[in-house]
Amino acid sequence: MHTVVVGTSGTTAEDVIAVARGNARIELSAEALEALARAREIVDALAAKPEPVYGVSTGFGALASRHISPELRAQLQRNIVRSHAAGMGPRVEREVVRALMFLRLKTVASGHTGVRPSVAQTMADVLNAGITPVVHEYGSLGCSGDLAPLSHCALALMGEGDAEGPDGTVRPAGELLAEAGIEPVVLREKEGLALLNGTDGMLGMLVMALADLGRLYTSADITAALTLEALLGTEKVLQPELHAIRPHPGQGASAANMAAVLEGSGLVRHYQEETAPRVQDAYSVRCAPQVAGAGRDTMAHAALVASRELAAAVDNPVVLPDGRVESNGNFHGAPVAYVLDFLAIAAADLGSIAERRTDRLLDKNRSHGLPPFLADDAGVDSGLMIAQYTQAALVSEMKRLAVPASADSIPSSAMQEDHVSMGWSAARKLRTAVDNLTRIIAIEMYAATRAIELRHGLTPAPASQAAIAAARAAGVQGPGPDRFLAPDLAAADAFVRSGGLVAAVEPVTGPLA
Repeated sequence: MHTVVVGTSGTTAEDVIAVARGNARIELSAEALEALARAREIVDALAAKPEPVYGVSTGFGALASRHISPELRAQLQRNIVRSHAAGMGPRVEREVVRALMFLRLKTVASGHTGVRPSVAQTMADVLNAGITPVVHEYGSLGCSGDLAPLSHCALALMGEGDAEGPDGTVRPAGELLAEAGIEPVVLREKEGLALLNGTDGMLGMLVMALADLGRLYTSADITAALTLEALLGTEKVLQPELHAIRPHPGQGASAANMAAVLEGSGLVRHYQEETAPRVQDAYSVRCAPQVAGAGRDTMAHAALVASRELAAAVDNPVVLPDGRVESNGNFHGAPVAYVLDFLAIAAADLGSIAERRTDRLLDKNRSHGLPPFLADDAGVDSGLMIAQYTQAALVSEMKRLAVPASADSIPSSAMQEDHVSMGWSAARKLRTAVDNLTRIIAIEMYAATRAIELRHGLTPAPASQAAIAAARAAGVQGPGPDRFLAPDLAAADAFVRSGGLVAAVEPVTGPLA
């Protein structure tokens, strides 16, 4: 099994994916254990002093003015976890919770939080045992950390609340810890607060969304090329010299992907019909690299923000190398929230242009000789008419999901926390948008491959032939009379979602961007 070693200098997106989705084993480095011990000595020294220190010997948030006596401090740390574990709604996905816990461990291991090495080790042990705390959809405002989600995770470390075991069954966390031979933690000064105060949930979802979108943008370039081919369009607009004079990197990459897929096609440039010569293709075809490319550049910016956050230690207060323990506002989720919203906007636009291309394939007045709705016997058969309805419904929802969550703020904690990021909400809606985008691209792929097969007597590009063959082998059926369509669309979705479309064409085209 792959092992991820957690040190003091942050982590990588690849490690987050390995832990969240690949169940990679986690180890704490010797450097991290030493840093944890040093920081804890500082916190213990401050706890022994009569002067109040926020998070060590005071209450929290609007209650920070109260000095807490030593005999009540363990109770204080337990209470913050119990009271903040106030989430509601459906359970959050296992991979999100694993990413959330791993990223909190990443910050704890930095040596800036004052958490004891034994607590950090327990966090790693719980992940390694396949125990996943039950976290709920609602409860984070994306400021002062993803408080409720992180609290539910911390509650499980204490042996309280519910968690999912390695067999997928939800049971009391205490039982699962006992079966795994893990002692519940008894929190001391600052530790409860340190387990709750981070952007870990929204960051984990950002990292996974970027991984998924990277695959989807490549898939969208392939489906756009398939549609261009099916519509007998021209590939001249993909020439690299045209994109060099507007040097957006993403645009150039998308155009190159499309050109590679269309290499050797016998369908392109059949646009000078005698009855209706075509000078230019429609925007949804001609501008595909510009729209997908802008989304790629958006992803590049979001990946830069994610890399900075992955290197960060987000807590309040923090232990500095010179021994000071200082309050700060680094827990505010604005940097992450903005790019989560930006990605949702770009994804909605990519879904929109894909739907417009699909509609063009189905309309006999704009498809340049294809049968209405790609039907076998139009009138008797409806073909893919309602597949486009489904695609349109998905696009409509994506437009609603593109409304920024980060533009909102609801004050909390008696106006002490009077401006919040709503980054968790931005992340949750982005996950839905990514799911929808996968389905939208799958429907375009389904329509475009059928349309190409209906161009009898013309030879598709070798990459297109490979895509069609792989899709058919994956259960995505080709042209023919009407049949129960939902299973075909589900197979198309699974094919795109798994990366099958990209994997099918790359042996022909070489690696795509």
